Amino acid sequence: MTQKETYGTMREYVTGFILSIVLTVIPLVLVLNHLLGTSALIIVIVAMAVLQFLVQLFFFMHIRETEKPRYNVMALVFGLVFIVAIVGGSVWIMTFNAQVH
Repeated sequence: MTQKETYGTMREYVTGFILSIVLTVIPLVLVLNHLLGTSALIIVIVAMAVLQFLVQLFFFMHIRETEKPRYNVMALVFGLVFIVAIVGGSVWIMTFNAQVH
C-alpha cells in the first residue's frame, strides 16, 4: 500500500512567502537609506541571505517533512561545503593578491 505524501499547508506557504518578502525588504531599505556603515551592512545582508535560504528550505522545499533517508540533506550539505570552499578560497586569494600589490 502506498502512502500519499502531503506537503505544506496554505498557512505555511503564506508564512514562508511573507518571511521571504520581509527578509528581502530589510537589506533593500538599509542600502537605499544608507542606515549602516559598510561592514555592518555587509553583515546584515549576509545574515538576511542565510535566513532567506533557510526559509526557502523549510517552507518551500520541505526539507524536514520526510521520513525517508535524508539523501537530499546530505547532497545539500555536500554542495554547501563546496560553495564555502570556493567562496572562501576566492576571498582568501583576492585578499592575498590585494596585499601583495
